[in-house]
Amino acid sequence: MATIPASELIPTMPRIGMGTAAFPFTSSEDTTAAMLRAIELGYRHFDTARIYATEASLGEAVAEAVRRGLITSRADVFITSKLWCSDLHADRVVPAARETLRNLGMDYVDLLLVHWPVGFTPGNYDYPFSKEVIMPSFDMEGAWRGMEECHRLGLARAIGVSNFSAKKLEQLLSLAVVRPAVNQVEVNPMWQQRTLREVCRREGVQLCGYSPLGAKGTPWGSAAVMDSGVLHEIAGAKGKTVAQICLRWLYEQGDVLLVKTYNEKRMKENLDIFNWELTGEERERISQLPQQRGLPGLEFVSDHGPYKSLEDLWDCDV
Repeated sequence: MATIPASELIPTMPRIGMGTAAFPFTSSEDTTAAMLRAIELGYRHFDTARIYATEASLGEAVAEAVRRGLITSRADVFITSKLWCSDLHADRVVPAARETLRNLGMDYVDLLLVHWPVGFTPGNYDYPFSKEVIMPSFDMEGAWRGMEECHRLGLARAIGVSNFSAKKLEQLLSLAVVRPAVNQVEVNPMWQQRTLREVCRREGVQLCGYSPLGAKGTPWGSAAVMDSGVLHEIAGAKGKTVAQICLRWLYEQGDVLLVKTYNEKRMKENLDIFNWELTGEERERISQLPQQRGLPGLEFVSDHGPYKSLEDLWDCDV
């Protein structure tokens, strides 16, 4: 069977998306209200996942936005969700995707992702999780055939991956019939993903960056971005916030970027990155920043799992 290019799979994907992951993973009326306010402010791309427990709240917000006339229909928003590691088995992918759609109250998602290249024993949705649930190997091909079936059935208009290294992405591309449209990974000025970005550009895979501000104050984040003296200097000189400098940098790299805030003032600021640009000198200063991954992924490293070290998980890109 011929492969299908990603450019034909993915509809217009808004370059700025609103993330819904808040630790500890839970959902509430506040989540729904924040997503509804984001729609009012102009956000049209929302990112959720089974493990975040926010699928239902996001679905309620979209439905309410339609009722209020803020959007014409569900088709006016781009919805991404992800399948958790315990469902990355050939026979569980389609049922898990259907469960996501039930949670959202939708007939399809615009983009469905493999959350991590790791398999867990079925039925485990705890986070944090015990390393005992990590399977000895990851059936990449079996999981991806299930994802391709989700696409064939119309449950997902496009499919992709998250947290795949350049090497793992190339491995997937070698076996895919429906090619991954997106690789969603940590990207910010302190973790620029140069090697992976080069592979994505060459292979026509859209890079989507989470933690663009470093996710300071979360278990998966770092203060390195928001505390950077260089970024503060650039922001001060341009009359912008550090957050805006980071988001504009990702935008100029060609990335899709996911922001996460329920603060209305910051929601507005995060959209204000389009009518100005960084100078060549500013881009050069950012390119020289020391690199540090904010989310090492140590919880996925196990003596009885497929990854015995961070080098195994991320390959050469650690």
